[in-house]
Amino acid sequence: MPFGADDFEFMARALRLAERGLYTTTPNPRVGCVLVKDNRVVGEGWHERAGGDHAEVVALKAAGASAAGSTAYVSLEPCNHHGRTPPCTHALIDANVGSVIAAMQDPNPQVAGGGLQKLRDAGIRAEVGLLQEQARELNLGFVSRMTRGRPWVRVKIASSLDGKTALKNGVSQWVTGADARRDGHRWRARSCAVMTGIGTLKDDDPQLTVRDVQTDRQPLRVVVDSRLRITPQAKLLDGGAVLIATAAQDASKAQALEAKGASIVVLPNGEGKVDLLQLTRHLAKLGLNEVLVEAGLNLNSALLRAGVVDELLLYLAPVMLGDAARGMLDLGEITQMQQRLELQIRDSRMFGPDMRILARFAGT
Repeated sequence: MPFGADDFEFMARALRLAERGLYTTTPNPRVGCVLVKDNRVVGEGWHERAGGDHAEVVALKAAGASAAGSTAYVSLEPCNHHGRTPPCTHALIDANVGSVIAAMQDPNPQVAGGGLQKLRDAGIRAEVGLLQEQARELNLGFVSRMTRGRPWVRVKIASSLDGKTALKNGVSQWVTGADARRDGHRWRARSCAVMTGIGTLKDDDPQLTVRDVQTDRQPLRVVVDSRLRITPQAKLLDGGAVLIATAAQDASKAQALEAKGASIVVLPNGEGKVDLLQLTRHLAKLGLNEVLVEAGLNLNSALLRAGVVDELLLYLAPVMLGDAARGMLDLGEITQMQQRLELQIRDSRMFGPDMRILARFAGT
């Protein structure tokens, strides 16, 4: 059936609620729910973290007896399987809601339409597709993990206007200003993991933690280090979860790093480097939805060649660093214009003097 203006308003409200879980819900999706009766909100809620009540249950508890006969606007199809918590479909049925409108179908194969059908079988009208694109954008990583078996990979690059990320000697602090760097921490906070390469570790010795945003969850730090050159003294190893992906079998080095709390995964390809596609699949098995890459030219380019980059988060500073400086990507020689990489700019905005561009490869 067609949706009315009120339907759009209430679903937009459910999506805004879902956004409140932007930094906390991993590995679960971000979900909001609004219960409406006689055109009045009687209960609402969002999923805050894995193991906690789902959005529908929070909203039902807030509504109490008023939930009976209401319409539930949910940003994702209610689940119909037992996970850490009971199925939300059971809770909605037990509360005698009159109808359910979901923004999108759950891509989880354990649900995938089954939740809506369960509601219909119980005599509850169940519709799907209202503000579907907005709901999908909010959970790109979860959708990617469920449908492609790998996380959504977002490569963050801070560069000069001439496309340079660091001086020839490796110095890169700071190309962009404080406002842009603070925004970068927001993207770290929403990510399940932050990935870097051994080159960046050697040059900058970064922590890769969220510091400029209030959050009680730190992303997993992932280091791609084919020859296991990272030292136990690296700042990144001081507190928090770290995964080191390597192609080297070196028991003594691995033992020293594991003593610092790091986990090691050995994923060699035929060239003695880390198999990056297999790494993304490994990260998906760990329940990671979004991965933010903060690396240099070598890893950025290798990920691109491996076909696992979904999105570029570019911060462009109004400065020039010159030809000798390090570039953002090595695309090899392009001899025909048809070989160029085409991007779709999804968003652009200013942070102080710097411009942020969010772009995807055509067809992503």
